[in-house]
Amino acid sequence: MKKKVALAFSGGLDTSFCVKYLSREKNMEVHSVFINTGGFSTTEEEEIRQHALKLGVARHENIDVSADYYKKCIRYMVYGNMMRNRHYPMSVSSERTFQAMAVAEYARREGIGILAHGSTGAGNDQVRFEMIFQVLVPDMEVLAPIRELSLSREKEVDYLKKAGFQGSFEKHAYSINQGLWGTSVGGKETLTSSEGLPEEAFPSQLKEKDPLRISVEFNRGELTGGIESIREIYDKATAFAIGRGIHVGETIIGIKGRVGFEAAAPVIIIRAHQELEKHTLGKWQAYWKDQLSEWYGMMLHEGQYLDPVMRNIEKFLEETQQFVTGKVFITLRPYAFDVTGVESEHDLMKASGAIYGETHDDWSGEDVKGFTKIFGNSSRIYHSIHPFSY
Repeated sequence: MKKKVALAFSGGLDTSFCVKYLSREKNMEVHSVFINTGGFSTTEEEEIRQHALKLGVARHENIDVSADYYKKCIRYMVYGNMMRNRHYPMSVSSERTFQAMAVAEYARREGIGILAHGSTGAGNDQVRFEMIFQVLVPDMEVLAPIRELSLSREKEVDYLKKAGFQGSFEKHAYSINQGLWGTSVGGKETLTSSEGLPEEAFPSQLKEKDPLRISVEFNRGELTGGIESIREIYDKATAFAIGRGIHVGETIIGIKGRVGFEAAAPVIIIRAHQELEKHTLGKWQAYWKDQLSEWYGMMLHEGQYLDPVMRNIEKFLEETQQFVTGKVFITLRPYAFDVTGVESEHDLMKASGAIYGETHDDWSGEDVKGFTKIFGNSSRIYHSIHPFSY
């Protein structure tokens, strides 16, 4: 009997190659598993299933983990205003964890002892997948054909053509990873340090030009409407071509990585949440939350979601959101957006009774003089011995 292998399948070029390679060269029975993290419709899922069957898989399974992904990950990324290098909303890095967990669970449930993924040897995803596999199913063998063969995309296309697959390869000019929390875009330009992605490389195109005012609402830090609100904001904002960028950062394996992305909903939601927190959190709450959020985001990016410290940080983040409730008003414009204000019953700015730079009722000028004298004591004492020089 042929050995069974569960392949984490996206329908893209790399995993399409893996199906043919594992079945033809390794003589394996390939079970492809597509994990939907919320970025695909049922119609698109069916197209992926048909694509897998056309490639010759023995069986294909579509598994939707979007509810789990939102509840156990996206919520915390919003609570922490998490943007990798303050720029990229960690779309793919967070998704891979939940895809890997779902594939491992599928293989265990179906009695399959071998796992496979289509990651290259020069990226983060190989580590993310295998970190999860190592923890959850350490007894299973893991195959990574693209990494093991060190294949270029051109060689993968040639192999598929020689194997008799008559698909269209033009769409594979760019590597697209689509999910609820954004889409990554990789291509020849992102392999350089100087070139930007062309307009047509992004999944969505500019359709609207007249400004549109929307509101984003939160209840105890959580986006009101959850997944559906993410999709609604995505639909409105991508029409303005908002949320595009190119992220450059440190990879898990120690080299610099560069990837394009389109994440209209995340950049708006996180920016709106951050603005609401400015009005509702205390000074030191905000400071320490930023420190732990940075750590949580780094661990998530590097595939360490299952480390127990992550559950500890999540509890802290939840606690900080007790009064982060209200509306944030946003104006959408072509390629950009502005936060115009917030509305919250927990607004500390309104509660102070003072207007910054204008009026105050709770202290006098003499109070400020005394406060300033004490506040500057440590610096005054230091410079009395070590005079400051320009």
